[in-house]
Amino acid sequence: MAKKAGLKTEPSKKTSKRLPRKSPKKPVGQRRTAEAVKAARSGQAAKATPEAARVRAQADRKALRGTTAPWTKAEVEEAFRRFQQAMPEPKGELHHINPFTLLVAVVLSAQATDAGVNKATPALFALADTPQKMAALGEERVRDLIKTIGLYRTKAKNVIALSEKLVAEHGGKVPGTREELQALPGVGRKTANVVLNIAFGQPTMAVDTHIFRIGNRTGLAPGKDPLAVELKLLEVIPEAYMLHAHHWLILHGRYTCLARRPLCERCIIADLCKWPGKTVAA
Repeated sequence: MAKKAGLKTEPSKKTSKRLPRKSPKKPVGQRRTAEAVKAARSGQAAKATPEAARVRAQADRKALRGTTAPWTKAEVEEAFRRFQQAMPEPKGELHHINPFTLLVAVVLSAQATDAGVNKATPALFALADTPQKMAALGEERVRDLIKTIGLYRTKAKNVIALSEKLVAEHGGKVPGTREELQALPGVGRKTANVVLNIAFGQPTMAVDTHIFRIGNRTGLAPGKDPLAVELKLLEVIPEAYMLHAHHWLILHGRYTCLARRPLCERCIIADLCKWPGKTVAA
């Protein structure tokens, strides 16, 4: 088109819009951890995503190397004060009638759940609640009664053997020392400690998979094996709390500080815990 006379044209100006600056993305692991903390603060459980699980597993491996920050005496005292306040008289969850049935139940619980053992033992204990009756029952009958429990064949053999030994060497009574208990078939240090604590009221520390995890994960009692964790816990836990300490820690590991998906949002010692993978801000 021809330009109109007397009119000047100006060069067209391009208008540019300034785009909002994007903040750099955090690594996936950090984003997941931040989301978990936010969820925990709002009272929700952390999402069980594969990435969150990887982050927690990495934190657990780091804790097992003994790199978690140690607790102060005041922090340990406060943690167990809270456990006591929340549950003044904790009880073991294995059903039993007397020291002998407790011993048998703990032997049966190795590599099995307490709930699974409790389903099998009522029928067993109704027939045999003493070493004499158990020995008379025989290995085959015991095996049939506990066949829903893992490793039931070996356990049935041990139950009969320890029953016979109790009759022959201890007058049918469960001994009250760790050395004598560990001399019984199928009885290890953990089993002996449980019996000594529950049946005889001794302030022992029975380190199972839950307590081993808590000791290392939280930094409360790091150790490469159960004995190392046990000795460390005996060293750091105040004497006033020792009688019930192993119950508190087992129950805490069983229902709160879970292996795969710890419920940090409902943990009563979350602010004291030193675990780098926790989902609640200190």
